[in-house]
Amino acid sequence: MTARDWKCRWHTEGVLSLIRPAAAEIEQQIAAAARLPVFAPHLLAPETGLLAGANLPFGFVHDRSQSVIGEGPAAFDAAKRAFVRWDMFNLGWAHVANADAVIAAGQMIAVEFQTLRLWTLNLSRIIQVVDTPDRFGFTYATTAMHVEQGEERFLIEFDPRTAQVCYALEAVSRPRAAFARVAFPVARFFQRRFVRESHQRMRKEAVAG
Repeated sequence: MTARDWKCRWHTEGVLSLIRPAAAEIEQQIAAAARLPVFAPHLLAPETGLLAGANLPFGFVHDRSQSVIGEGPAAFDAAKRAFVRWDMFNLGWAHVANADAVIAAGQMIAVEFQTLRLWTLNLSRIIQVVDTPDRFGFTYATTAMHVEQGEERFLIEFDPRTAQVCYALEAVSRPRAAFARVAFPVARFFQRRFVRESHQRMRKEAVAG
């Protein structure tokens, strides 16, 4: 399905709670999401980002950021280890709830956020992985059990010419849940906060080695 052909179809699975979900509940949600297809048009490639000629469907926004997080092979290896630990999500108010998940195509990822005293559990599936001597990362797509609808890619890259290690974050998304649509400016605030703090965390991990 192309972005041009994508239709707006809203699902109503609950992802919002006043109480943090228990571990058993999280496992149940992951199992339920694993039976669902991805709920997003395919717009991102893990190596290059937004597909050439892609037209964003109605309501989608495109965000891209990149920063230098270190220098040298040791920093690249440290960044890869941080990815495997899901440290780019470990920000205090955000984390991957199934932290033992491996970075592999088909893997379900449960990202838990606490914002404005509310908990959200967001289920996505990894759809593509890149793993070469100088690149490591993946793209995931949301399921209907996510407050947003879209794709996001995470990539670290080592440039042998400059020895720089870069971290790139890119997303195409729109609000899916009703509360996210109503509170769109607030959602955008937390999206930008996540990007900023994720870059900071990855710089810390690459330097620490």
